[in-house]
Amino acid sequence: MELNDLLEKLREAILTGDDGKANELAKLSVEKEYDPQKVVDEGIRIAMDEVGELFASGEYFLPDLIRSGEATKAVIRELEPVLVKEGISSESEGKVVIGTVAGDIHEIGKTLVSTMITAGGFKVIDLGVDVSTEKFIEKVKNENVKVLGLSALLTTTMPFQKVVIDALKEEGLRDGVKVIIGGAPTNAEWAEEIGADAYCDNAMEAVRVVREYMN
Repeated sequence: MELNDLLEKLREAILTGDDGKANELAKLSVEKEYDPQKVVDEGIRIAMDEVGELFASGEYFLPDLIRSGEATKAVIRELEPVLVKEGISSESEGKVVIGTVAGDIHEIGKTLVSTMITAGGFKVIDLGVDVSTEKFIEKVKNENVKVLGLSALLTTTMPFQKVVIDALKEEGLRDGVKVIIGGAPTNAEWAEEIGADAYCDNAMEAVRVVREYMN
C-alpha cells in the first residue's frame, strides 16, 4: 500500500472510530518504514482536526469523539517507539499533566480531554481525580511539564484550581508551565481571575490550546 493510500485509510479509520483498523494501518506504516512524523501530521492530525469540526458543527457527539480518540491512541501506541528512536517524540517537546482537583471525583470530562490530547500526539500524564495540590506540584517539578490541566466540576472545588496556581508561584514554577482549566462551573472570566492561561470548554479546544502552547 502506497503512503497516500495508507494515510487516507487511516483518516477513515479515525473518523469512524475503528481502532482495530487504525492499529493495523499503523503497524503497516512501521513495517514499510514510512516517515512516522508524516503519518502523524498528514494522517492523525488532519483526521482529528476534521473530527473537531464535525463535533463543533453538531454532526459528531461525545461517543463519536471517544471512539475517534481511542482509534488515534491505537495508532500512537504503534508509532511512539519509532518516534522516540528517531528523536521526534512529543515527549521532547514537553508533557501535559492533567487531573481533577482535590475534593472532586468527577472523571468523565477530564478523561475525555486526556484521551483527545493524547490522540493529538502529545505525552499526557493523567493523575486521575481528587488530586492534591502537592501531587500537581511534584509532577511539575519532576517531569518536563509544559502544560498543566486542572479540572473542577463542582463550585466548591473550583477554588482549588487557584490554590494550585498560587502554589506554582510560591515554588517558582509558574513561568515555566502553561495552566489550562476546565469543568462545568468554570469559564474564561474565572480563568482570568485565578491567573490561568486559558479556559477550555471542550476536549477539542483543549487539543488546540495544547498544540498552540507546545509550538
